Amino acid sequence: MNAQPYPTGRYDVAVIGAGVVGTLIARALSRTTLRVVLLERMHDVSQGTSKANSAIVHAGYDAKPGSRKARMNVEGSRQMPTLCEALHVPLRINGSLVVAFAPEDMPTLEALLARGQKNGVPGLRLLGPAELFSMEPNLNPAAAGALYAPTGGIISPYELAIAAAECAVANGVELCRDFSVAGIDASPDGDFTIHGPRDLTARVVINAAGVHADEVARMIGDDSFRIFPRRGEYLLLDQARAGVVSATIFQCPTNMGKGVLITPTVHQNILLGPSAEDVEARDDFATTDAGLQGVLEAVALSVPGFVPRDVITSFTGIRAHCDRDDFVLEPSAAHPRFLHAAGIESPGLSAAPAIADYLLELVRDAIGPLEEKPDWNPGRKEPVRMRELSQEARREAIARNSAYGRIICRCETVSEGEILDAIHAPAGARDVDGVKRRTRAGMGRCQGGFCGVKVLELLARELGVAPEEITKSGGGSRILLERTE
Repeated sequence: MNAQPYPTGRYDVAVIGAGVVGTLIARALSRTTLRVVLLERMHDVSQGTSKANSAIVHAGYDAKPGSRKARMNVEGSRQMPTLCEALHVPLRINGSLVVAFAPEDMPTLEALLARGQKNGVPGLRLLGPAELFSMEPNLNPAAAGALYAPTGGIISPYELAIAAAECAVANGVELCRDFSVAGIDASPDGDFTIHGPRDLTARVVINAAGVHADEVARMIGDDSFRIFPRRGEYLLLDQARAGVVSATIFQCPTNMGKGVLITPTVHQNILLGPSAEDVEARDDFATTDAGLQGVLEAVALSVPGFVPRDVITSFTGIRAHCDRDDFVLEPSAAHPRFLHAAGIESPGLSAAPAIADYLLELVRDAIGPLEEKPDWNPGRKEPVRMRELSQEARREAIARNSAYGRIICRCETVSEGEILDAIHAPAGARDVDGVKRRTRAGMGRCQGGFCGVKVLELLARELGVAPEEITKSGGGSRILLERTE
């Protein structure tokens, strides 16, 4: 399938893992003249935690003061609007509320307020019932008060990772998908040899491997932290439920995380979840009846009235909970040029821009001064989104390219032109889910029931392969098994 060749030769930096952290690190490195390769074991970027999380830009009140989580969260959230503007990624600052549903929960809110103030979070304040219900009238009438964070926001995490990858590739980073790292040989004073489909060498390795980061670390004899997979199940509701809440609604946190939330999405859906279950399997993204029913029951405490028929799809994410209970952002004790960006659980998405900057400085510390490119482009070409355009802008787009006038996904108003753009972009789509994440074709009420076949045909035509070679999400997920005559 027009497979790109696996990288060979010597690189200055190899980044392992193309989630939102790895892609933003690669983008930061692309500012320099370093030769950089981004390695991803899956068929596309953002196929792990970054495609299946709460999509929240956290304000920063939750993390322990002085921790890396706290520092990176506040700085990353501050950077997010400028970053998303440059990369043309949807972001909405809708505010967040941590709601106490019993008077005895109010001390928890007071503690979060004090913690957030120590972390430097702007605008935090406590709300009484009257002000709370004026903001969110559909909340459970039992609500006793809330902590309001006006800088909280919502984003599309997989779109951020895809946009960062496109920017990095356009600026010279090599992206290699389907590259599973089988081993790493390290010399105290020399290069790393990374073993995979083909071997390559690098002066610096950045470990951004998500739930597999501790396994990658052990490849060089580093057993300094452990990752424990934590599964969370989500429900996505039809756009008909849009408006039931405007802010992101949290319940009081527990030792398993920030709890089950209700939030609007940047695409006008409502998201419920996640559950929280520590599991052994690091790649088990199956959903369960018990988990999904548990989410519905839990969110009823916040906003009663959600029913199963509101749900258009469900999904599971795996979080990389670390035994250090903090981000691991440091050179490995086993080798000074093996750099960790590990243990990135919530608020990892919010912190990702700051983490990328921090890792760039660690690379500078490891190998010395870095030369910056005078022609570096911090953004990417703005995608055409027909559903968001005015009638006049639509006519202009169709006049430029008639493919924008052929609507493929009716639920989300996605045109053939948008799908072609997604396939041919830097770090472009190579499977059906890749098109879905880049354009939203297949994310509506019918979940691809009508447009899925046409998306497959377009992929086969544009990639120059037989339709039977197109997959849903790489690996063995072929959609057409064989031809019948």
